[in-house]
Amino acid sequence: MTTTFKQFKTKSLKNKAVKAEYEALGPEYEVVKTIINQRIKLGWSQTKLAEAIGSRQPVISKLERGEGNPSLQTLHKIANALDLSLQVSMK
Repeated sequence: MTTTFKQFKTKSLKNKAVKAEYEALGPEYEVVKTIINQRIKLGWSQTKLAEAIGSRQPVISKLERGEGNPSLQTLHKIANALDLSLQVSMK
């Protein structure tokens, strides 16, 4: 029997350690998802976004794969380029 991703995720999240890590990464994934969705909505390639912020396409690719660790300055540039606002908070 083949396991779907949804089934795998449901089963995995029953593990408290996995669930804690998954929830800890939530804000990062939301930022990445917002960047990708807005870039696509505008019809922009990764290259066009990179050029708009004075960077290179591999930087955007890495960020969108969740492998980057952008500074607040970089996130601010991306937000401005994509006509978004950057909001940062700590609780």
